[in-house]
Amino acid sequence: MPLAFCREGIQDESESEDLPFVKSLYPRGLGIKQTLLNLIFENYTGIVPFFWVEQIVVPNMENMIKRILVANRGEIAVRVMRSCREMEIESIAIFSEADRTAKHVLYADEAYCVGGAASKDSYLNIEKIIEVAKAHQVDAIHPGYGFLSENSSFASRCKEEGIIFIGPNAETMDLMGDKISARKQMIKANVPVVPGTEQSLKDVNEAIDVCNKIGYPVMLKASMGGGGKGMRLIHSESEVEEAYTTAKSEALSSFGDDTVYLEKFVEEPHHIEFQILGDNYGNVIHLCERECSVQRRNQKIVEESPSPFVTPELREKMGNAAVAAAKAVNYIGAGTIEFLVDKNRNFYFLEMNTRLQVEHPITEEVLGVDLVKEQIHVANGVPLRLKQEDIQQRGHAIECRICAEDAEFNFMPCPGVIRQITEPNGIGVRIDSYVYEGYEIPIHYDPMIGKLIVWAVNRTYAIERMRRVLHEYKITGVKTNISYLRSIMDTPDFVNGKYDTGFIQKNAERLQKGLSTDDGTETENVAMIAAYIDYLMNLEENSSSQGTDNRPISRWREFGLHKGVLRI
Repeated sequence: MPLAFCREGIQDESESEDLPFVKSLYPRGLGIKQTLLNLIFENYTGIVPFFWVEQIVVPNMENMIKRILVANRGEIAVRVMRSCREMEIESIAIFSEADRTAKHVLYADEAYCVGGAASKDSYLNIEKIIEVAKAHQVDAIHPGYGFLSENSSFASRCKEEGIIFIGPNAETMDLMGDKISARKQMIKANVPVVPGTEQSLKDVNEAIDVCNKIGYPVMLKASMGGGGKGMRLIHSESEVEEAYTTAKSEALSSFGDDTVYLEKFVEEPHHIEFQILGDNYGNVIHLCERECSVQRRNQKIVEESPSPFVTPELREKMGNAAVAAAKAVNYIGAGTIEFLVDKNRNFYFLEMNTRLQVEHPITEEVLGVDLVKEQIHVANGVPLRLKQEDIQQRGHAIECRICAEDAEFNFMPCPGVIRQITEPNGIGVRIDSYVYEGYEIPIHYDPMIGKLIVWAVNRTYAIERMRRVLHEYKITGVKTNISYLRSIMDTPDFVNGKYDTGFIQKNAERLQKGLSTDDGTETENVAMIAAYIDYLMNLEENSSSQGTDNRPISRWREFGLHKGVLRI
């Protein structure tokens, strides 16, 4: 049912009971023009009476988001800016000294340097980012993921300066950012949690006592942790002291907080997360699941949706739990509830990510929803346009994270200059990336250079499509994990959907054997040989007086031919 903005003279729906009409649910002045038109007309197929249209009050556009600063870099910055451009919102980029030629800087409407190459001097520099936002009349800040995206102090500073933070409020971030307090909230909301401690560990002796009580194996975790940092798997009492010491040290250096706690380790679990979306009026929905069990060192590298492990009944139960978890903390915006699911399909709350996830594109592909646009609508004060019954998964999507790293040498990051890129395309293919030919990947940041996403009508076809596009994806100049991802797509456990978080470890030998030695060097060698042959042929033609065509060689044609060679 569409939503209309009404003049104050109309008091109830009975005056126009034959019309698809409801009173405005949010203050005049909020919303955007295109959203308003979509809400009114997208489900109404009849003739729109003129007198009804006249009752519509266009929101005061002075209060709407017109300029968004994207406080991030890389592919997510470009991703956010694309949605801004479609919504006719100006995008403002920030960049470090190392990112002056980065794609997000070139793509944005405006770009401003905020400091040196180190993250602490630039992308984590709250005061400098706020200074830029105020100086250039920014209406809102989108934090992307990583960096300041889950920093409650940053969200608070935005609020203090009258800048909209596109994400949840600081109180929610504090509540869910601390994993111990998050566990307590979930217990209150009747969301299942893994057995463990509800308080921080005081010392190693307490850790030993708790481990012996709940039984080995156990997982020691940093309360403020994420990304696999500050985590240690403990199998016996002899491992507790070292794990406790190293986990606290890593947590302190990574998050500035060395608080740790213990959970019972769930063996052979699936890592399954649910996308949720909430507005300012208490409405919360889930947008189904993502299977994230293909992990290396607790870092996801392949994700898919729907999960081959989740049944319709389990999806409903987990979805309801995700919504309950979000409502328990008055969640606003896009977020993710992560669960561990054991082999018997019992599920347990793991953590909540109060931001957009790296793997959000697969949800967008199977649901046809632009999550960044939904974030912006919510930030504008627009009620959720989607209802739970509207959410239906269609087809299957898979995402592979493309990283500049050497899979043969313990996945060491491989910064360097991109010499050539041939990106795959075709039906159901999406690439979220930020690199281009001639771009130098800096050493200061995460080695992920892009995400390759495919969609197909079912899982089998999606895997086949991903195999094709991984074969066609050519990057020279730096080593990448593309051949490793191809090996994953060929592994029987993955193909059959019979895998859990132990997939990489169980198939380590097979995956390493499947690595291609062609990191781009072979392609470059072919190109060099072809160029040399072309050079010799040109010499022969130039020395001959019997040429039948004296027209000069087109340099554009020559360039195209050489590029074609690199597609072998």
